[in-house]
Amino acid sequence: MDKSKLLDKAASPEDRLTLAHVLDKWEQARSRNIPAATDFLTPVQRTAAEDILRQAGASPADYLAFGGYDSAERQILLFLPDWLEPEDAGDQLPLRYLRASYRPEYSLTHRDLLGSLMGLGIVREKVGDILVTPDGADLVVLDSVAEFLMQSWDTAGRARLTVTEIGPEVLHIPKLQVQEIRDTVATVRLDAVASTGFRLSRGKAAALIESGKVQVNWRECVKPDKPLSAGDTVTARGLGKFRLKEVGAPTKKGRIPIVVE
Repeated sequence: MDKSKLLDKAASPEDRLTLAHVLDKWEQARSRNIPAATDFLTPVQRTAAEDILRQAGASPADYLAFGGYDSAERQILLFLPDWLEPEDAGDQLPLRYLRASYRPEYSLTHRDLLGSLMGLGIVREKVGDILVTPDGADLVVLDSVAEFLMQSWDTAGRARLTVTEIGPEVLHIPKLQVQEIRDTVATVRLDAVASTGFRLSRGKAAALIESGKVQVNWRECVKPDKPLSAGDTVTARGLGKFRLKEVGAPTKKGRIPIVVE
């Protein structure tokens, strides 16, 4: 494997360092036959990592992706030695679970909490999802920063924090808030479905796609005519994301019913 050529081909400049780190961890697990874990990856980074690992010859059985709970957005990759099965890898995950409690009248936001963490010098890659509740927030973090946060993270905005360690079984996972939209389209192309999902004209949706601001299943797509299937996730910078939940049979007039959420 020529890592440099692989990175030149597969990685954007901003993600090159992240993907090089991923390949290094895979090689560490292979050469030393020990578990090796990455930092937290965004969905886009994780998809790019899985692509480059596949090109390098890795199998999906070589690693486990996990972010502390089943629907976590930010996840680490844990590379497995040949003596460790995925179902037995829980004790090898370098994750800790923290609860930051504060008085509910402060109503801190995700941005408030993340900003205070950055103010402490914690880089984003060391912290997974931040799950905000009315009187606190639960976090999944790498074990390398857990003790520091419990000792030093005591304020966010004007609120005083009490930070304690908790078990994964008591994580407060907010219920996902989604809006369901039903529509009919002439074709299940990306621009047509994005027009519904982002409430844009089809022309504006096509221009947005061509500008490179849209991703399908966490991969950039600049082709408005890309066909979509049920289950695909579409994201757009500044506009959010939607999932194409259902694609129905064409109507008598040739329109195709869709449901996005």
